[in-house]
This record gives sequence, structure tokens and C-alpha cells, in this order.
Amino acid sequence: MQAGSIARRELLRLGLFAGLGAGLAPRLAWAETQPELLPRVRAVMARWVGPGKFPGMVAALGLPGREPEFVPIGSEGFTDPDAMTPDSLFRIYSMSKPVTGMAAMLLVGEGKLALDQPLADILPRFAQMQVQVTPDGSLTDLRPAKTAITIRHLLTHTAGLGYTIIQRGPLKQAMEDAGLVAGRISRLSVPGLDRGTPVPSLAQFADGLAGMPLVYEPGTRWSYSLGLDLMGRVIEVVSGLSFDEFLRRRIFEPCGMASTFFQVPAAEAGRLTTNYAVAKDIFVPIDKGADSIYLDPPPFPMGGSGLVSSPRDYDRFLRMLSRYGEIDGRRVIAEAAVRMGTGNLLPPGVAGPALMAPKSDFGAGGRVGVGSEAGIYGWAGAAGTVAMVDMKHGIRSALYVQFMPPNANPMLGEFQQALRADLTAMMELRK
Repeated sequence: MQAGSIARRELLRLGLFAGLGAGLAPRLAWAETQPELLPRVRAVMARWVGPGKFPGMVAALGLPGREPEFVPIGSEGFTDPDAMTPDSLFRIYSMSKPVTGMAAMLLVGEGKLALDQPLADILPRFAQMQVQVTPDGSLTDLRPAKTAITIRHLLTHTAGLGYTIIQRGPLKQAMEDAGLVAGRISRLSVPGLDRGTPVPSLAQFADGLAGMPLVYEPGTRWSYSLGLDLMGRVIEVVSGLSFDEFLRRRIFEPCGMASTFFQVPAAEAGRLTTNYAVAKDIFVPIDKGADSIYLDPPPFPMGGSGLVSSPRDYDRFLRMLSRYGEIDGRRVIAEAAVRMGTGNLLPPGVAGPALMAPKSDFGAGGRVGVGSEAGIYGWAGAAGTVAMVDMKHGIRSALYVQFMPPNANPMLGEFQQALRADLTAMMELRK
């Protein structure tokens, strides 16, 4: 199981979902009167839940003018009899990145951050960065960076920062030895997924990262990175609040997201699903809800990978975005900031992620569709979750499962086909 392919898997899952809402919304207002929206999705999920498959999963679809449709099936684990529900808790991993990205855009909307503001204005240790002459090569063959890292670069993975799940040379080892890792998986030692012991605070994380060489010149290349984790420290310094407290006060509470945590409260452990490592048809539990590593305080709040959330909660986040920063009559993020963050923020001339997914741009922590997929914004997580919003039409879709690696079987592709067919059927019935 190679952790370095996690980015490719996340991009693949986004490719499965991309463009599902294109051209559909003008005919979807009628769906408010329809009792069953996802019959094909339900059938696919039923085929994939059971012995030797998945213990359970939850799909979600949100349409304008209608309450979200949740499709829960199965249980929260093979040895956990609790039924899956829209309030079951899932490790969303990199689906944390759009949350952090939009927290940064909130501050941009308030004039407290600027997209092209140098990072060193806020974190001075990043003022004179060094770049590897050969990416993933020697740690001593370096040259001074020609360009300052900016807030835009952090949001779009174009800062040139490394990532231990991506790098393969001596930089990976140096970062792991220094505790510059983000993401928790298990109390067990899992080959291919162990990431080392993280430093105990965001401040130490930022200072340590400033001492590491960059892999690429800032602003020249999209490369999956620790940029959104570092953004958590930027938000702390600018806001005067700890990063987790900022998210709670400014995003989670205003959106009505009471089930999104960096640390799952002990009283909520019964809702936490089990995460599995999958090899062929064998499911090995690596993090059970009852004694999950997510019941412990995290070393620091990891803005790139650290959140646990429920399908109902994350749909609240997507719903807020689909309404350009407003939910239930309450303004959470300035409309202009949401439009910017869900649009293309890549530096001029830089191509977006292309690994195993349709060509795309990139916004504040999430993929941005182009062409027929224009308006799509979202991202995926390393344990099988994926969520997106069609900003043009207000459609939200998501799938929640817990297994690593998430391309161990063809379930996600079958789900995508069923979702597309269900939405197409809605169009045909409306004609």
C-alpha cells in the first residue's frame, strides 16, 4: 500500500464526480415534489454492502429548494451493529482542505489577508527560502528562491512545499524525522501508512517547515503539499485565535455544524465509524470508533487532513458555499470571497492537477472544474470520502465510506454512473 499515491486517488475520485451537475439545474426545481431521487444509487450501494464488501456507507445529494437526500446503508463497522446514519462520523482527511481554504477566504473577505500577500509578512521565517536544484534530490544542492511564497500559493498547492505522502527522496525522511507530518491514521503500525510522530503545535510545525527546502520554485507548479496545514498557522496569527477555535466560531457554529471535530468527544464515540485497510477482498480494521486515535487530542489542528465530520454537517458546509457564503439567512463568508475561493486561483501560467482526473483549475483548497465542468468545486479524502458542489446550479453531492486505499475496488466508479443516471432520469421526467 503506497501512501504516495493518495493524491492520485483523491484526484481520481474527484474525476468520478466532476460535471455531474452541468446542465441539470434548470430542470431540477420540480424535484421538490418527487419522493425518490436516487433509486440507482441505492441499488449500487446495496450491492456493495455485506460480507467481504463494505459494512456500510452514506451517499448525499442536495438540490435547490429541497432538504438534502441522504442514503445510509449498513452499519458503522463489521463488529459495530450501529446503523449508518447521516450523523455517523467519518474521517474526512483531505476534505478538510476546502474548509481551511474557505476559512482563509473569510479573512480575505474581511480585508485581513490578501491573496498575493507574502507569507513572510505573517510568518517572517519564510522570508528567505531555499529551493532544491533537483526536486526530491540533495538537501544541500540548493539555490535561493526567486519568488516569495504568497497566500495564493498556500491555497493552491503552488508554494513549492513538500509533503511526506508525495516526496520520495531525502526530503521525505528529513520531514518525517522533524515531525513535519500531518494526518493520523491508527494506533497500530500500518505498513505504507505510517507517517511519523508530528510536532506538538502549529507554531512548531510552521517554524520547522520554514527550515526545510522547497521542492519547486513558488508559483511555478501545482504539487500536492502541506500548504493548507501551514495555512492553519497563518489563520492563528492573523485572527488571534487558535486555528481550531477560529473554525468553531467562524465556520462550524454559524453553519450549524455541531458534529465536525479535530478530536471526537468521548460522548460521541458511538457515532464514529471504523476505518479499514483493504487488500483484495480482505478488510482489516485499523481504527475502530470505540478506541479511535481520533478520541485523543491531535498534536495540532491539521487543516489539510485532520477533521472528522458527518454527512449532514459537511452538507451544511457545501450548502453555505452553494449560496455564496450564506445559510439560513446568516452571512458566514462574504459573497465575493466565496466566488473567488471556488474559482480559479492558480498563478498565471500554472496548470491545475492533472493526475488521473479531467483537466481542471484549482481554488481555495479544492479542485475547480473547467469547460463542461465549470462551476464544480470540491475535494476528496484518503479514506474514501468525496464531496463537491456545483456552484452554478446549487447541487451538492457526496459519498462517505471508510477504507484505505480507496481505489481497492470499482465501487466508486459504479456509484458515479448510478448518480449520473439518477440525475439524468430527473431531467427526462421533467421534459
